[in-house]
Amino acid sequence: MAERVILHVDMDAFFASVELLRHPELDGQPVVVGGGGDRGVVAAASYAARAFGVHSAMSTARARRLCPHLVVVSPDHRHYAAVSGRIMSLFRDVTPLVEPLSLDEAFLDISGTRRLLGEPAEVGARLRTRVSEQEGLDCSIGIASSKSVAKLASKAAKPAVGERSDSGTGPHTGVLVVGVDDEQRFLHEHPIGALWGVGPVTERRLASLGIVTVGDLARLPREALIAHLGPASGAHLHDLANGIDDRPVVVDAQVKSISQEETFAHDRHAIDELRADVVGMADQVADRARRRGLAGRTVQLKVRYRDFTTVARSRTLDRATDQPDVIRSVAWELLAELPVERGVRLVGVGIANLVDGDDGGRGGAGEQLSFDELPGLDADGDGAGPGGPDERARRAAATDAVDRVRRRFGDDAIGSAGARRRRRDDDPAGDRTTRDGTR
Repeated sequence: MAERVILHVDMDAFFASVELLRHPELDGQPVVVGGGGDRGVVAAASYAARAFGVHSAMSTARARRLCPHLVVVSPDHRHYAAVSGRIMSLFRDVTPLVEPLSLDEAFLDISGTRRLLGEPAEVGARLRTRVSEQEGLDCSIGIASSKSVAKLASKAAKPAVGERSDSGTGPHTGVLVVGVDDEQRFLHEHPIGALWGVGPVTERRLASLGIVTVGDLARLPREALIAHLGPASGAHLHDLANGIDDRPVVVDAQVKSISQEETFAHDRHAIDELRADVVGMADQVADRARRRGLAGRTVQLKVRYRDFTTVARSRTLDRATDQPDVIRSVAWELLAELPVERGVRLVGVGIANLVDGDDGGRGGAGEQLSFDELPGLDADGDGAGPGGPDERARRAAATDAVDRVRRRFGDDAIGSAGARRRRRDDDPAGDRTTRDGTR
């Protein structure tokens, strides 16, 4: 191994495995986490389900056709986030250089720790054991000198379909170390679609050049690839194919947006049919923002019509907010501008342009108030008018009370009717938080 040592840790069938721990009576059965309706989507599949060809992002309807006795479990994103938080804490016990990519995967930089921690393979094996002992979950770990190779290695380390990971290091054993001398060979034997950043469109464009494997791509002259894909993509993919990837592990990558989406079992054709959904999504977005200590300056709306045409609208506010009524009101105004009667199959609500949420949206220190928000400038001169400081304070106090109830008695203890409706939705992948440099 080189001096630089990167681990990519990927939990095995994370959502499904967490649910099997909660429902041991389902152990050994084909289980998926997702929506059960006609438009439901599989968010995660157990290895027993994968043996039937079921996989994530597949429609639940198709999954049932492949496996008629499939068990579908509704997702519980808050519980998955809690488990993920404990796992990430285990990672940080190994090194402070941890970059979460999502709830179930992260990069760890353990460069220069041999004397303290031992050989990289030993570090990976111990980490797998700790995760298994504490959480009862399996993970796969790839170890290499770069992010791209480590990520490919963790996939190769995963158990074969229908099997559990054995202990050891190597393919399908849970931990795979790719040494510097082996990186080129390991990379070049992969299909081009396995390379980070190669989607279906790029894969087809490369296939038109006769490029099928990463090795084929590495042998193509850099100038030819740039001419075909453009300077940025061409240079980036040429470097990755040749094992050149010096991207660092970024600690605490900045969250860029928080959003919630719902795919409906049946198309909606009237705006009033969407009111409860917008209320529920705004509530969940605001709750997750407050949990992360964030507030958003921009409210976003996403609508997908029955013909799969997708439109997005956004509005930037004068001040950042973490309040559900503000997010709901702006999202509703944006929705009212769109032709809902065309038939809506999906709606999403979110916030972006995130800032530190210390009193974010509640008149915290450092925020500039507009003139109509200053006490004495409303009709009564006391700041208690609509949108004034007193009203915002009352809304914030109500939100804080809801947060305290949820923290003490659970997330289902209190919430809007729309939020409760969200728990019966058909979109298991609705919870979305994006970070710089991640998917």
